[in-house]
Amino acid sequence: MQGLSLITAPAAALPATSLLRRRTAGTQVQNAVPGRAPRWRRERSHQGFIVEALQSEGSEPVAYKPVVGKTQHKGEPRHIDEMIGTVRAALTSMGGGDISFSPYDTAWVALLKKLDGAEGPQFPSCIDWIAKNQLPDGSWGDDAFFLVQDRLINTLSCIMALKTWNVHSDKCNKGLSFIHENIKRLPEDNENWMLVGFETIFPTLLEMAKDIGLDMPCDEPALQDIYAKRNLKLARIPKDVLHSVPTALLFSLEGMPGLDWDRLFKLQSPGGSFMSSAASTAYALMQTGNKKCLEYLTDIVHKFNGGAPFAYPVELFERLWVVDRLERLGLSSYFRSEIDSCLDYAYWHWSDEGIGFTWDDMVRDVDDTAMGFRLLRQHGYHVSTGALKRFETKDGEFVVYPGQSNQSVSAMYNLYRAADQAAFSGDDAVVQRAKAYSYAFLQERRASGNLNDKWIISSGLPSEVAYALDFPWKASLPRVETRMYLEQYGGTDNVWIGKVLYRMHLFNNELFLKLAKADFSNFQRQCRLEWQGLKRWCEKNNLEMYGVTPQSAMRAYFLAAANIFEPDRAAERLGWARTAVIAQAILSSNACTTDSMLEGLISELSSDDHNFARRGGKYSTENGLLTALHELIHLFAPGKDASDNLREAWKTWLMELTTNDGHESCEGKTALLLVRTVEICSGRHCSANQNLKLSEYSQLEKLTSSICSKLGSRIFSQVNQNGTTTENTENLEQQVDQEMQELAQCVFQSCDTISKLTKQTFLHVTRSYCYVAHSSPETIVSHISKVIFEDVV
Repeated sequence: MQGLSLITAPAAALPATSLLRRRTAGTQVQNAVPGRAPRWRRERSHQGFIVEALQSEGSEPVAYKPVVGKTQHKGEPRHIDEMIGTVRAALTSMGGGDISFSPYDTAWVALLKKLDGAEGPQFPSCIDWIAKNQLPDGSWGDDAFFLVQDRLINTLSCIMALKTWNVHSDKCNKGLSFIHENIKRLPEDNENWMLVGFETIFPTLLEMAKDIGLDMPCDEPALQDIYAKRNLKLARIPKDVLHSVPTALLFSLEGMPGLDWDRLFKLQSPGGSFMSSAASTAYALMQTGNKKCLEYLTDIVHKFNGGAPFAYPVELFERLWVVDRLERLGLSSYFRSEIDSCLDYAYWHWSDEGIGFTWDDMVRDVDDTAMGFRLLRQHGYHVSTGALKRFETKDGEFVVYPGQSNQSVSAMYNLYRAADQAAFSGDDAVVQRAKAYSYAFLQERRASGNLNDKWIISSGLPSEVAYALDFPWKASLPRVETRMYLEQYGGTDNVWIGKVLYRMHLFNNELFLKLAKADFSNFQRQCRLEWQGLKRWCEKNNLEMYGVTPQSAMRAYFLAAANIFEPDRAAERLGWARTAVIAQAILSSNACTTDSMLEGLISELSSDDHNFARRGGKYSTENGLLTALHELIHLFAPGKDASDNLREAWKTWLMELTTNDGHESCEGKTALLLVRTVEICSGRHCSANQNLKLSEYSQLEKLTSSICSKLGSRIFSQVNQNGTTTENTENLEQQVDQEMQELAQCVFQSCDTISKLTKQTFLHVTRSYCYVAHSSPETIVSHISKVIFEDVV
């Protein structure tokens, strides 16, 4: 099978991967403002305002500058292009998962005696690894995060291996002293952070340690709670189920008494392991001598140079989380092909039963399944909702694994995101049930201040959950989410919880964060430049007399920039912003829009002499608007065909205004004007004309117009306090939600006759309307400040 090669991949680590692993805690990005603008000036001269703004600011060409931080390691990339290259090299070399070593699992492998009957360990390199990796305090475990359980279980297993082979007695004694001194600290650990299977495995290790002559504090009062949990768990385990159905219990076989190996080997993974656990597989080999177990462990020890991870391979987990992190950090545009490769792999191994953390994992989990469900759907892969049903209990709960003892915050968070972001019209009701359950669970945990998770230790998780609950996907703007995630992403500080603490180097590292901060700083620098030009443009055309304030112009620009943020798409961003400003000027109550004024604008747009703004005449009082329109049409639409198309789009919109009875009824038409402007300014206007003939394009227009009209009507009703009832508002929300699901399905799942960017434009504009309807004015002001004006540090 395709995934089998992941286990037998070459052991040598690539330089790119080692750079990602390097700890750079405390590194800050300073002066990370590479100058993309000069390149824009050369390549996209039609972008009009960009050229104008740069020239008026007197900007000199700026090359990519080094990213200067407090800690700069030799050989570490300093420029954005270098960082992108390093990350790309790591992504293209992905194998079974870049996961940290586990002293605990290494010790279990080290305990194995030679299978040919000779004296000595089967894997002496594991003994060497243990001897080289003791921490200064005598313990083994994660060196950057102290969890009592982690240090105790790693240390106990390692000294057992050393004692078994009568080597390194000094290290063994030092480790034993650590256990005696720290076992009383077990109650200090957060109860949400109990290691997987600790309550059954640790008592088993204590008994094994006593049997080989180690002095163990088995009567320590702090152990009594662990013993009680062990007895309760073992009493709850149905032995028949354990031996007949793949369950998460396969991960901790070394802590289970009375196993029937003949039956259990029917549940062995195709790769030879038991649920990809080195310790569980080593225990099985110790008891049975199974050749497939030996082959699996031999490959693991070879790949990890004498050590062993707590689970391997974990390639599905790694690929899905890499895509998620790159997208949320705003870096996906740099790694399109690598992301496609990750998702192709995930789709190849997708099942209607869900997925686990690796290709041959027979035990599926809701965490990986929910992440895969969302990402695959949003990237155009067709996956059914059936996979979610597997994790729904008869009581209406959703679980990570059947029979779990407590719920996971992060898994429910990922389930909520899947149900919120990837729900389509016509889906089975399980999607809405999953959303309702996960939302209620997260809200309850948030209210109680208990958002510590059983799978990950992350200081940013509470903020991630809060943002997701406060801003549903339909009302979340990409650049706002990225700005928040820059503060939530833990980098190397994030620690994962398994049978030991472990690290996932590829998607939890400082280089991702440094690159994302540098990229966002560039974005902010360009935004400030563009905003200054937009403000001067408003002042030059005296748009304030038409009701355009600096605040409203800023909001128009922010909505465009928060959706279309890529550096080479300035024309689309600014076309959107200027169109929104002019539309507001025409619609503003202060402008006293009249039929004669609209007719005058239409007449001027229809004139063969397109220097209409300079002619004065009957409609000279509208010269500010005419000049603004002239500049938009001629500076942002590349070429005569494009400018003609943009002029026609404006004429159509103005003519529709003359038939509307009120402000609220034109929001849908204005949304379509924004879409058409973006498409024309992008240079996609030729295909846009062809798209108009497609039923799929008509459906996108219909849904966008309908949603934005409803949202505009709701906002207008709230502003004018016209007595709209709560029932009417809720009914409107339900209609919007339903149509948003239809729109998402059209954008993500429809055929490729329309470009992805064009479909995304419809979604961007619609979500901007949802965002405005959802957010208070104070929230919008706060987001503008954070996204554009507050430096990323």
